[in-house]
Amino acid sequence: MSNKKIILTGDRPTGKLHIGHYVGSLQNRVKLQNSGDYDSFIMIADQQALTDNARDPEKIRNSLIQVALDYLAVGIDPEKSTILVQSQIPALSELTMHYLNLVTVSRLERNPTVKTEIKQKNFGQSVPAGFFIYPVSQAADITAFKATTVPVGEDQEPMLEQTREIVRSFNSIYGEVLVEPEGYFPPEGEGRIPGLDGNAKMSKSLNNAIYLSDDADTVQKKVMSMYTDPTHIHVEDPGHIDGNTVFTYLDIFDSDTQKVAELKAQYQHGGLGDVKIKRYLNDVLQAFLDPIRARRQRYAQDIPGVYKILKDGSEKANQVANQTLNEVVNAMGLNYFG
Repeated sequence: MSNKKIILTGDRPTGKLHIGHYVGSLQNRVKLQNSGDYDSFIMIADQQALTDNARDPEKIRNSLIQVALDYLAVGIDPEKSTILVQSQIPALSELTMHYLNLVTVSRLERNPTVKTEIKQKNFGQSVPAGFFIYPVSQAADITAFKATTVPVGEDQEPMLEQTREIVRSFNSIYGEVLVEPEGYFPPEGEGRIPGLDGNAKMSKSLNNAIYLSDDADTVQKKVMSMYTDPTHIHVEDPGHIDGNTVFTYLDIFDSDTQKVAELKAQYQHGGLGDVKIKRYLNDVLQAFLDPIRARRQRYAQDIPGVYKILKDGSEKANQVANQTLNEVVNAMGLNYFG
């Protein structure tokens, strides 16, 4: 391990990644990776995905390779970042077991992120135990690599705080072994992209996403179906840009800010139709996605090679996590046989 700061981040493999993932986290991962200031561990969290998909393991297995392809396509470089598979790091499960004894049920119940997700998934009284304790599992993931920096959205701050509490509890009882992580958040107002239907969040479950792997025709169809301004019925009508998904996307993906400002002024004045502005957005998104799709296609031609990247990354990650586990076990006095 070097003296660089350490990043731990990742995704649940429950489907392909979309442009919302890119805006919210992937672009930051690539930027931090390429800065040379960090050792990056990027985890495909298959065990966490199984906490609410245990009866559909094939979905997780199929999605694992899709997420890996998406990572490689956006510029995650296995020469610069360690891409690992959660289930292939046994030390994470053992660390989770030790940390569970430092957390109360009532504290887990109060975690705002867990409460929100339990409600969203309509578990009712049938919350899988693995899902309920996944903040502790996340703490194991983060601390196993002694991550100093965790790039997340602001809604994940309660998860980080739970990790910091576990670190403080462990260190106060057993000695200074674990590292408290800090969050790395997108600038305020950025990091979240609305869905095609105008919903506040792009998501697989809402079927309102443009995927990084979508072909050109699919992207065009999705763009042409996007939510704009329902009061903008005729081309000559003045239109609203606030809450207009097309302009929200242009603000994010079009680097020609002057052109976007001109289009906004024309739309608000009247004389710019939704079809025309959607065609312009389509051109912008295709230009953004073309190199990503090309890299994805190149890697997709050698799936065994992608699995080797995951295997090599997991083996490297195992060495790091095992070192942390040894320190934890020694601090707890569980090294009975030397």
